[in-house]
Amino acid sequence: MLTETLAAIRPAEADAAAQARDRQARMTKPAGSLGVLEDLSVRLAGLAGECPPPVPEPAAVAVFAGDHGVHAQGVTPWPQEVTGQMVANFLAEGAVVNAFAAQIGASVTVVDVGVAAPLPSAGGGPRFLDRNVRRGTRDMTVEAAMTRDEAVAALEVGIAVANDLVDAGNRALLTGDMGIANTTASAALIAAFTGADPAAVTGAGTGIDAETLARKTDVVRRALAAHGLATTPEGPATPGGPATPSGSAAPGVADPIGTLAAIGGLEHAAIAGFVLGAAARRVPVVLDGVIAGSAALVAAALAPAGLDAMVAGHRSTEPGHGVALTHLGLTPLVDLSLRLGEGTGAVLALPIVQAAVRALRDVATFDSAGVTEKQ
Repeated sequence: MLTETLAAIRPAEADAAAQARDRQARMTKPAGSLGVLEDLSVRLAGLAGECPPPVPEPAAVAVFAGDHGVHAQGVTPWPQEVTGQMVANFLAEGAVVNAFAAQIGASVTVVDVGVAAPLPSAGGGPRFLDRNVRRGTRDMTVEAAMTRDEAVAALEVGIAVANDLVDAGNRALLTGDMGIANTTASAALIAAFTGADPAAVTGAGTGIDAETLARKTDVVRRALAAHGLATTPEGPATPGGPATPSGSAAPGVADPIGTLAAIGGLEHAAIAGFVLGAAARRVPVVLDGVIAGSAALVAAALAPAGLDAMVAGHRSTEPGHGVALTHLGLTPLVDLSLRLGEGTGAVLALPIVQAAVRALRDVATFDSAGVTEKQ
């Protein structure tokens, strides 16, 4: 499934993007006055291969949940069982992502891809998918978090969920996540795929003191070193992406799946697959915060053309998220100092994505409206 999906991902259609750019220039507004929304509408036209592109609705959020063996290193004060408890909260429609999704009419699907404790299937509310690959990852400071086969299996979970949601009629996919200690794995992935120093990409996550942050940063540094993924002081720019900070090498790009298996999470792998699945189906995928950003780096390394399907919903307060977005060349649509995860930032940004397409489709041009253009 992964091989077929990667083969199906094609670059944006240049003709459709050019048509969108031309229409933006003729719409009844000063050229460029919609700022980022104009660029976004052009990108979505290129992705769809038509101008205007379909309005990205209905929309579906997929919340991928997994636990992390690195939790044993004391990187967070939150107990690991919170992951499973929050899954139950999603299913009871009591989480923030449920409230935000209800506001915009998006569905929520919860996917157990790697929760440590067995979860009962849900009888109502948002859908629950038991796609558990293994009961949490291994401690990445001691051994690889996953085997290569497990990483591929989790990638294919994400691809399958994306395909199912698109087949159900959804025209926009949104990433969500749940996993205690997953910002530690995210920081490691971002450092490995961008060449950034661990201290520059490791943040407070769900809220930790200075001592725990220092320990968390050291854990990321040790994990990278243990798997030969520590940044070297010199090296080429990352293939297919912008130069890494100070020209440093990005060792993770040489073997994206191997890097993912070594230091990633099962939910990271599933989100990367989800992004690839959306790109293969030419459907936009709105990324949430730092977890999605780190997973997007994996997806972009596997299929650079997949970037055309990615929309950065927001900028998280996690320092690694900004590094990931800059490396991917994505502009976040909102910046609300969010650091919750779950898909909340992606859900809040979706109406903006839809507005960008509606403007391109519905706003009159100067000639059609009989409005005199600027001389």
